[in-house]
Amino acid sequence: MFMLRRKALCAGHFVLGGGWMRLFVAAISAVFVSAAWPSTTLAAGIDATTGLVERPGWELVRTQCGGCHSYGLITNQRGDRQAWLDMIRWMQATQNLWDLPAVTEAAILDYLAENYPPRRNHRRAPIPAHLMPQPGAS
Repeated sequence: MFMLRRKALCAGHFVLGGGWMRLFVAAISAVFVSAAWPSTTLAAGIDATTGLVERPGWELVRTQCGGCHSYGLITNQRGDRQAWLDMIRWMQATQNLWDLPAVTEAAILDYLAENYPPRRNHRRAPIPAHLMPQPGAS
């Protein structure tokens, strides 16, 4: 990845390289990552290769799920234990997913339900009617 480095302070020119810009990009990235991931996820660590939360059961998810699709498909999904079980059953019924041993399936479900639970609704509340523009008002 190319980084920018300030060539001349007063001229504001940039050239490829490292320096202060690398530190700036790292700081900005840390802010966005910390805002996107719950604090429990950051404390647990994220596997650099898969993006999976490194908690008990992550290796099973890596080997059992990553053989068929990308890890991003896993990390972008959310659900409680039943929702994850329903996804597994759907894949077994329609996508030729093999039968998982009961202990393996339970560990995978525990991992997914704990680390990729349903998200809260982050939408703002509706604007109250008295604050909305009124038709015909100038």
